[in-house]
Amino acid sequence: MELDRRLLLAHCAVHALSMAAGLLVVVPMALNGSAFKGRCALFSSGYWRTEGGPQPEPGEREAGAVARLVVQQWGPPAACQFATFVGIFTVLYGAAQGWRCLFYLHGRHDDTLFSSFLTVLLSACMLFLSGGASVILSLGLASWCDTVTNNNSEPFSCAASQSVPLYLDVDTSSFYTELSLAQASLWFVTLLWLLQSTLAFMRLYHSHNGPCILREKELLLRDAPSEGYPSTPPSSPETPTIMV
Repeated sequence: MELDRRLLLAHCAVHALSMAAGLLVVVPMALNGSAFKGRCALFSSGYWRTEGGPQPEPGEREAGAVARLVVQQWGPPAACQFATFVGIFTVLYGAAQGWRCLFYLHGRHDDTLFSSFLTVLLSACMLFLSGGASVILSLGLASWCDTVTNNNSEPFSCAASQSVPLYLDVDTSSFYTELSLAQASLWFVTLLWLLQSTLAFMRLYHSHNGPCILREKELLLRDAPSEGYPSTPPSSPETPTIMV
């Protein structure tokens, strides 16, 4: 079975990048989950409450009053777990497929037809899953930032709110850095899954369909008569002469 080494080397490089990008999703999400004591900040809802004085207008603070963020409902844990699952699977899949790529490079052979088809199918499925996880993470972070900044009516941005005391029972000193890093890495993972799907399909075509088509053309050219020359019927064998 023929092997296109350039496609295989490109696939190995994509698997290595997938491992690194997957770790950049898993590690920040794990740190954020630990800082938030297992709660998910994505799609959380809440409001700002001022204690020690009358309720001021949005963006204003009364002297001596303490404004604190009250979380009415934390986000669904599945929103954070979905992104973490995609990152973990990407790391494990990249490690396994990267080892297989090195094995195939050393042995100079390729997957079977069934294995190549499964690789294409799995890559396409993970492309849609990672894309969905990226959208969920982006929308969830935007929703949490709207809650923290009171729909952009507070005098600080979502990134600057890390240094603002929110008076919650969780550590919010680095939530934006962690979630924004996981968001960017997850979109990069989606792009890498797109590349993996494309490369897997190209390997399937070049390694299996390409040689079959070439062999069929060679058989047709070998069996077909030459143009401009009539085909001569096979001559009957001469009758042997018996001399007495």
